Amino acid sequence: MKPFAGKKLLFSLLFALLLVGFASPGIKNIFAKNWTLQQFQSQTLKWKSCGGSFECSTLTVPVDYNKLGKSVFHLQVLRHPATDPGKRLGAIVVNPGGPGGSGVDYAANAELVVSSAIYSRYDIVGFDPRGVNSSEPIRCQNDTQTDTFLANDGKADTPAQTQALIDLSREFAKLCAHAAGKNLGHYSTLEGAKDMELLRYALDEPKLNYLGKSYGTYLGTLYAALYPNSMGRFVLDGAVDPNVSIRDQNLAQAIAFDLALHDFLAQQGKIKLAEIEKLIASAEIKPLASTSKRKVTPALIVTGIASSLYDNQSGWPQLAAALSQAITQHNGQLLLDLSDEYTHRDKSGQYLDNQNDISQVISCLDWRDPRSPAQIQPDVARFAKAAPVFGPFLAYAGLPCHYWAVPPLNSAAPLRNLATPPLLVIGVTRDPATPYQWAQALHQDLKNSTLLTFNGDGHTGHNRGSSCIDNVVDSFFLTGKVSNQPLVCNQ
Repeated sequence: MKPFAGKKLLFSLLFALLLVGFASPGIKNIFAKNWTLQQFQSQTLKWKSCGGSFECSTLTVPVDYNKLGKSVFHLQVLRHPATDPGKRLGAIVVNPGGPGGSGVDYAANAELVVSSAIYSRYDIVGFDPRGVNSSEPIRCQNDTQTDTFLANDGKADTPAQTQALIDLSREFAKLCAHAAGKNLGHYSTLEGAKDMELLRYALDEPKLNYLGKSYGTYLGTLYAALYPNSMGRFVLDGAVDPNVSIRDQNLAQAIAFDLALHDFLAQQGKIKLAEIEKLIASAEIKPLASTSKRKVTPALIVTGIASSLYDNQSGWPQLAAALSQAITQHNGQLLLDLSDEYTHRDKSGQYLDNQNDISQVISCLDWRDPRSPAQIQPDVARFAKAAPVFGPFLAYAGLPCHYWAVPPLNSAAPLRNLATPPLLVIGVTRDPATPYQWAQALHQDLKNSTLLTFNGDGHTGHNRGSSCIDNVVDSFFLTGKVSNQPLVCNQ
């Protein structure tokens, strides 16, 4: 079971858009052989119309920044030009998180991602990071293998279950090594931040303006550490603490998801926590039935629950219906539908993108976790005690990385006391996926940041119905000004 780092498109903004003019993902060294860094920086984006007002292009970046010219990636870029070009303020690069979320898909919904005021004054630009979606994507598993991987309990109560989890994790790592080949070590967020600097050059923007959500805040933080003098107006929403260990990340998320579930249960007042715990325990012995004839395992139940906790406005009513069906009818179809929405599986059994694979690939390159299964085992009880529902499923979340064929490529030094231009960090007090203490920590790490707090439920704060949050964000992007005092908005 993968950790819940953040939904690719939290607000279900993925519309059908035919993006013509993109280079084939299979293209390799056709025009960037032996380029120097200056040549990468001086490339020109050749924009083509790709539906409506959108324009598409391709950015060339080195696979390995330490070995320029050996091989390249071609990253797909989409922009929507400012609708009032006479008052244009520049471009904002947007990223929805993930890891492995598509910036192209996110920018394709520009009118819904930002306000009309921002939409009119800024080009909205999204790019698919290396290995993601349309940028030379890699798939480690086929659809059937992905079904098996995601349905696995992700927890281990017995030696046999532990061994099964080890075997599954080792096989996943092996398949990813085969799929990525010599590029396996070069899908990190650190390299993605360097790619984003090349994108700034290609956009001919003197400063990079950026709106990053969820795991996209980590991309923005790494960019800030590398290129503080290139920063324009940055908003980091649903912040990731860049200095927390992967073990502590998973524990904090487990606790936050359990707390979000408690909040949901308290509000709806009918379903009891004991009923959910009993449901999960019984499904371990006999998976829930479904109208689609698929077996609904504990992992799929928990993923379905997690999926709906991201958005209290639309997700909580869906969760109430799904749990009621599962508890009263022993039918897990609605929970399965929520799980499939989270993992981007369609009704025919196809996964619509490669995020289930690339999210693990990126995570294994971003975070060091040297623990063996034997060293993880003592933590299982701690996770279960701290978060009875989600803890057992997240204790082993990073196990495939233990068998990764290449070491992580993360930043060597802690990301603290970073000197940057003024920027906004947004945290939600009851955020299940990126706990509020992460936003507080990132605010402390970025010396010139303002912490904007949304006292509410759900994942991320911007563009979720709070005019208080949205007005602060709009004001910052339009004027560059923000109070240097902590700001609090209530749900």
